[in-house]
Amino acid sequence: MKNVIFAAVALALFAACPASNDSATKTDSGTTQAAAVDTTPKPPEEKPMSYYENKVAELHTSSGEIDIRFFPDVAPNHVKNFIDLAEKGFYNGSKFHRVIPGFMIQGGDPNSISGDPSTWGTGGSPQNVNAEFSSVKHKRGIVSMARTSDPNSASSQFFIMVADYPSLDGKYSVFGQVTKGMDVADKIVSAQTGANDRPLNPTTIESIKIRDAKDDEKGPAPK
Repeated sequence: MKNVIFAAVALALFAACPASNDSATKTDSGTTQAAAVDTTPKPPEEKPMSYYENKVAELHTSSGEIDIRFFPDVAPNHVKNFIDLAEKGFYNGSKFHRVIPGFMIQGGDPNSISGDPSTWGTGGSPQNVNAEFSSVKHKRGIVSMARTSDPNSASSQFFIMVADYPSLDGKYSVFGQVTKGMDVADKIVSAQTGANDRPLNPTTIESIKIRDAKDDEKGPAPK
């Protein structure tokens, strides 16, 4: 059985630098001292979960457009994770670094943007998402999350099924389905490959647009 997993990634470290401020205040003695500046990092604004309902991702790739509708009813945290990363531009410039005919195409690794090809498939975002396994089957067009042997290690890498693969059912977190562009996925998966199922001329995700779903793109996850 082919595994759709990638190596665990160390969390990124961020150093906060105090902001400079030229403002000053006068003390009672007439001397001047710098005004206090609050440099405490502000947490990102949290969107309500209702924001992530009835959304579609338009993946604009170098091979064409792929549209994905989401399943927040079965994998709300994975949907949130993908949309949040996409809206930050996290996926822009990344490649579909692994393609297997009769199986799937895999992308979402930031290492594939500019990193050494030997590292492709080992990268991710700083945050992992706990497993949200469901009864949704890994059929053609389904979008699911890659992970390591740890069920709670999903990060940013995802894969699109180009064929039914029931051995993955209940083992990976399905979070969406392609509504447009399976012909593009078929083009991507048919590329000539080298070692580790890596395409010799990989398709790039140029940008992802998150938009409201049209009426025919709404609805619960398939049973």
